[in-house]
Amino acid sequence: MPVRIYIFVIFGLFFVSCDNDSKLENEISNIEVDFMIERFDKVYMQAKPEDLPKLKQTYPFLFSRHIPDSIWVERINDSLQDQLLNEVHKTFSDLKAVKTDLTSMFQHLKYYDKTFELPRVVTLTNDVDYRDKTIVTDSLLLIALDNFLGEHHEFYQNIPRYLAKNMQESQIVPEVAEGYAKKYTFQTNRKTLLDEMVYFGKLLYFKDMVIPFKSDAEKIGYTEHELKWAQANESPIWSHFIENEMLFSTDRKLPSRFIADAPFSKFYLQLDNESPGRLGQYIGWQIVRAYAETTEESVMQILQKEPEYIFNKAKFKPRK
Repeated sequence: MPVRIYIFVIFGLFFVSCDNDSKLENEISNIEVDFMIERFDKVYMQAKPEDLPKLKQTYPFLFSRHIPDSIWVERINDSLQDQLLNEVHKTFSDLKAVKTDLTSMFQHLKYYDKTFELPRVVTLTNDVDYRDKTIVTDSLLLIALDNFLGEHHEFYQNIPRYLAKNMQESQIVPEVAEGYAKKYTFQTNRKTLLDEMVYFGKLLYFKDMVIPFKSDAEKIGYTEHELKWAQANESPIWSHFIENEMLFSTDRKLPSRFIADAPFSKFYLQLDNESPGRLGQYIGWQIVRAYAETTEESVMQILQKEPEYIFNKAKFKPRK
């Protein structure tokens, strides 16, 4: 095929793909979703001890029966709670941008899962427990806003920087999307490094589908610089995994080196301090993307596939 014709074919396929994507997004944007965000944080900020019975009746899922009312009254009167709630109110006087993103995410969820039902969405505080920033159940979505006040907020001074950098408003919806991804994703095993890579790759691919309006850096929780570093070093990272026979290893240290949250990935090489953490997740993401491109299966089908099957079918090749 002459070079000029080949170029025209490539451009033609590119524009057809873009047109199809645009039609799909237009179709999704017309899906009706109707929900409100209940600001329990604001209600609690204005509450008095005598309001406790009504609060418990309206939000029973937020009040453990094992905790006596006296403790809840203490919290209502606690000056530290007042400070926390005031800071949340200053940062989130309204949630218009968050609601816009949640609306789009719910539309995508309804498109890919016809049985999806909108949850009750409630914002609250949880004493900056950053391990539970959001909680997703079949009927509830809880968002602890005190975990998204901005990476340099004074409340986060004792939290490691690699964690605090994602404690900002732009990460609310990616966190929520990950909660839903975990509900939909199935794997028989998570024993090898490859198992873990593909598991987290599935979660990230799910974000590709339900929050396409977010950047890749936001989806994985990298800075733009960290994402560019990962992209530029895909080939040597992959070579390191292959040459050191890591993919099918059950060495329990490997997930902590390449999957878990960390300031950097641990190759035990000079480049470690330059690298972002969780590079195993990043490579797993590229493997799942390659599989999706090869098979054209739906996201819900992909989330149910076993790691080795995905790996073998993906024929993944890192970018040079």
